[in-house]
Amino acid sequence: MKFKWYGHSAFGITTADGVHICTDPYIPGSYDGAIGYGAIGDAYDVVLQSHDHDDHAGAGDLSGTPVVVRGPGEHKVKGITFVGTHTYHDESRGSERGENTVFTFEADGMKVAFLGDLGHVLTDEQLEVIGPVDVLLTPVGGFFTIDAATATKVAEQLKAKVIIPMHYKTDACGFPLATVDDFVAGKANVERPGAAEVEITAADLANPRVIVLDYVT
Repeated sequence: MKFKWYGHSAFGITTADGVHICTDPYIPGSYDGAIGYGAIGDAYDVVLQSHDHDDHAGAGDLSGTPVVVRGPGEHKVKGITFVGTHTYHDESRGSERGENTVFTFEADGMKVAFLGDLGHVLTDEQLEVIGPVDVLLTPVGGFFTIDAATATKVAEQLKAKVIIPMHYKTDACGFPLATVDDFVAGKANVERPGAAEVEITAADLANPRVIVLDYVT
């Protein structure tokens, strides 16, 4: 399975069977230019949208006619079942920033979890729905979402083997987020491939690690 990071929370995921999945595509230039990442030029079959803020709800700008998956429950598209788990964008049950959906799916012998803009540690009920995961896409920048310390706790809750951080401060992001450095500090097996894309197979899960991608430029 291939993972390409466009920036913020937008990943392009391609399965071995050629299903193309995009997570939370942003609207370029939104929030008065704070989202400085470039337009997403690739076509996708499925879009997983965790919530409807402009830095996560740019499916309408993608080429083609992707199926947009929103909200809790099971959603079967292109032979893959995407499971949405209801969570919140903050620690106050959504009273500050609203609701959020965590998505999981299985393909290529791996279970992937995309946390969207999760704002809190997971409850026992949420963990029961999500279950242990192999590849975790998690926000780490704090302020609007979980920070580095809480993201580490959530990764432990989910027993994640491979972690790809997202939603943190970069040169193309004007939001007051922390950089990825706080999250990787003190962690073993941190890889920086110097590229925007990485391929992960089930065999790679024997080597737990954190992979820090560059964003697409």
